[in-house]
Amino acid sequence: MTAPNELRLLPWSGPDGKPCYLNTDDKGGYMSRLADNMEAVQLGMAAELLEQVSENLSEDSAPEDVRLLADKLTGSLRDVLRVAISRGHLLAASDLHSP
Repeated sequence: MTAPNELRLLPWSGPDGKPCYLNTDDKGGYMSRLADNMEAVQLGMAAELLEQVSENLSEDSAPEDVRLLADKLTGSLRDVLRVAISRGHLLAASDLHSP
């Protein structure tokens, strides 16, 4: 099994917003693939949102539109940060096992 410091941070949170972790050696297993796919979706959605913001945000934007964009960007940034942390941990763990 995976050592405790090598748990994979999953790209979703559990009850009360607490982080979820995966403990497996099977990188091709169902949960690992599900997490990989979810990360890809989250990163793709963040890229699309960034493009929308760049195209639609201007000095003439209504305050409620700016708040909505800020809310969407906050959620997207949270997802992307979780993916970055998870991948950073995976890279650090793989470096520990490299000769």
